[in-house]
Amino acid sequence: MSEGTRPVVTPAPGSVRSSDNHVADVASHTEPGRLPDMSRRTFLGSLSAGAAVATVGVGILGHAGEALAATDDTVGMTPTKRRGEAKKLRIKTARGSAKRPVPLQLNNGEEQDYPYVGNFSKGLPHNALGEVEPAAYAALLKALTTRSLTDFEAIPLGGTRKLRNPQAGADFDLQGPDAGCLTFAPAPRIDSAQNASEMAELYWMALCRDVPFTNYATDLNLIEPAAASLAQFSDYRGPTNPAALFRGDTDGDLKGPYVSQFMLRDVPYGTLTISHRQKTFLPNINYVTDYDTWLAIKSGKKPTASAAYDPTPRYIHNGRDLAAYVGIDALYEAYLNAALILMGLGAPLDAGNPYESFTKTDAFGTFGGPHILSLVTEVATRALKAVWFQKWYVHRRLRPEEFGGRIHNHMTGAASYPINSEILQSDVLDRIYSTYGTYLLPQAFPEGSPLHPAYGSGHATVGGACVTILKAWFDESWVLPDPVVPNAAGTALEPYFGPNFNQLTVGGELDKVAANIAVGRNFAGIHWHSDYTESYKLGEQVAIGLLQEQKGCYIEGGSFTLTKFDGTTITI
Repeated sequence: MSEGTRPVVTPAPGSVRSSDNHVADVASHTEPGRLPDMSRRTFLGSLSAGAAVATVGVGILGHAGEALAATDDTVGMTPTKRRGEAKKLRIKTARGSAKRPVPLQLNNGEEQDYPYVGNFSKGLPHNALGEVEPAAYAALLKALTTRSLTDFEAIPLGGTRKLRNPQAGADFDLQGPDAGCLTFAPAPRIDSAQNASEMAELYWMALCRDVPFTNYATDLNLIEPAAASLAQFSDYRGPTNPAALFRGDTDGDLKGPYVSQFMLRDVPYGTLTISHRQKTFLPNINYVTDYDTWLAIKSGKKPTASAAYDPTPRYIHNGRDLAAYVGIDALYEAYLNAALILMGLGAPLDAGNPYESFTKTDAFGTFGGPHILSLVTEVATRALKAVWFQKWYVHRRLRPEEFGGRIHNHMTGAASYPINSEILQSDVLDRIYSTYGTYLLPQAFPEGSPLHPAYGSGHATVGGACVTILKAWFDESWVLPDPVVPNAAGTALEPYFGPNFNQLTVGGELDKVAANIAVGRNFAGIHWHSDYTESYKLGEQVAIGLLQEQKGCYIEGGSFTLTKFDGTTITI
């Protein structure tokens, strides 16, 4: 078809072709009692001379089957003009994105100071001490440097498990901040007091996996000693009040039950109702606690054990339940559920939603249900690329599981490592050794940690991004009605009338669900405290950047206002 030629449309049955190639329905061919169909041109031509057709600024497609072309049948902006405007918008957005500052990407220097000791190497070949073979690590670094698919294929593995998607950190996204334009602080070093306190916290979390959250304020066997022990560390950055132990660090994390309402309430899913009562692990069963298993798992061999599941479904009521949830969840699952719960409750929207003031049109594809449900999942992949860049291309922090082997070999005299003395002198090591006969960190999963570096946490980054989207969308100050809490066994929900029962807001419980998911990975023994606290802020940056760039695409205007994790409020 030559440029400017009108598309040919095949007449529908019962129609004749008009001279200008449009289908003109004929009244004599219509069904009895049915008005004849009109083409858009016929309709517009029937308007009186004094009537005006408002230009709505968006071209729309006419009859089914008409090709999208620059014709005078388009209401308002023609497709050709719209294409030009879309190009201008893309260029403007790209220029704005290019103005974002490019930060320095700095790691903690362990790779140079303590080669093959302080960095992630799980899945590669190792010696008997669990130290990576230098040639294998060099091959990994080469692939990360060249980003050549051939070099990635040349990385030697120690077992059959594959490294988890290092290429994703080098990939680009065309909306939101580029992964290379985001960063966070270097990870704590293994010779630092902060790292020592984080490892002690993980040992205690492993010991406390089966203590119900509702018992934290009164448990004298494990929770109180854990809080007292952690308080002795010079750089421990979590709460040391037994009732608040192992919680997140926002105001919402410290109010009400440990578990967010968005991980307890039923989820309305169309015609279905989904219960949060889940398949969870049996109590008192931990993994990777003997040295031979640890060495095999560290080298990427598949576990010989299988997870032992409780035959009774339970609501999340302790750390082991939380670990079970985050072991196989879809990364945005909890936040999609939160969106569905809020929509089902009729939660009020952010005051900046433009449709709150419109009287003739309502929200749907934009600023409505389909929009928020797609946004909360759309931002997840961008968050993952951002944190995968940090994991593989900047920090390469070792997993707690790996560090537990370093502590074991140091404590038994098999090797000597530059480990901060505070963890080596902690009473938690005596408890671990008396229980398991090693100083290894007990894992909640038979396979231990995933085969990608620890810092930062993918779950925490996705949580920060998705929660930021939800806080921008809904009225954060709205108090959730009828809060609930699991019973002591986790088999049923009970009304919650404890402290702050009438102060559980949308914003606070969204912050809490992000913390629950991230800390659940810590309860499993596969992430550090700072993996969480740095990563959710990274996800927040991704989400804010995405909203900023998408904002220019909406003809409706409007704004998003949200409270950041640091307590400050911003409007987009």
